[in-house]
Amino acid sequence: MRKFSLALLTIMMVAVLAACGSNNTNNASSSSADTSAAPEASAAASAEPVKLVVGATAVPHAEILEHIKPALAAEGIDLEIKEFTDYVLPNKELADKTLDANFFQHQPYLDDQNKQLGTDLVGVVGVHVEPFGAYSHKYKTVDEIPDGATVAIPNDATNGGRALLLLAKNGLITLKDGAGIEATKADIVSNPKNLKFKEMDAAMLPRTLDEVDLALINTNYALEADLVPTKDALFIEDKDSPYTNLLVARPDNKDSDAIQKLAKALTSEDVRKFIEDKYQGAVVPAF
Repeated sequence: MRKFSLALLTIMMVAVLAACGSNNTNNASSSSADTSAAPEASAAASAEPVKLVVGATAVPHAEILEHIKPALAAEGIDLEIKEFTDYVLPNKELADKTLDANFFQHQPYLDDQNKQLGTDLVGVVGVHVEPFGAYSHKYKTVDEIPDGATVAIPNDATNGGRALLLLAKNGLITLKDGAGIEATKADIVSNPKNLKFKEMDAAMLPRTLDEVDLALINTNYALEADLVPTKDALFIEDKDSPYTNLLVARPDNKDSDAIQKLAKALTSEDVRKFIEDKYQGAVVPAF
């Protein structure tokens, strides 16, 4: 009887030890599963969309950015567009890191702003050209512009010079040799129609058309005012204008994955078609 009891006790102890071993194995498996799941959770967290805040003037820049939002979302980029009505604040806010990038300006203007603001903003990629035009509500041809006419031009250094160059190209004034994008009224050597110049903020120019004889207007502001550059301008820059509008960033983020994805989307064939179909020559792809 005693032998039987000892045997039974031995069997029970073995069973208990086996059960403990099984629990330890299960716990180890569970721990191993938890450990292997950790990288997956980490990967999921890293797949969260990257937010990009980009400053732009409304037309055509914000419209183009709006068009590429779905493509960027598929690339993990949450694009927020902040619209501006002037040409100064987008660079200030980019330098202050309120913006991640901006899209509204050409290289000569960027160079001037870096000089004026003491910044080092950089162009990432060229996207399009907006041929600069001259508009009038009073006259249909250059020959009709009378002696003593008032001509409104942008008051910023590069676009003011650009306006004077366009006037010179169309025979209304003559500039001294070597006058370029930074030309000013002081560079005018011949003014046969005795034109009077009114320098204004670029955004205000479309509103002056009933008050002046001629206004030279950046295409983005012309489009906002429902002017069609290829139809309404008395004269306009050639399509090979060198003033390519740029995506601009800072040196510290220009090579980031998110900015490079934005640059790639802005220079895609899809965007080329969008620009050509929507703007009908008023905006020309530069890539």
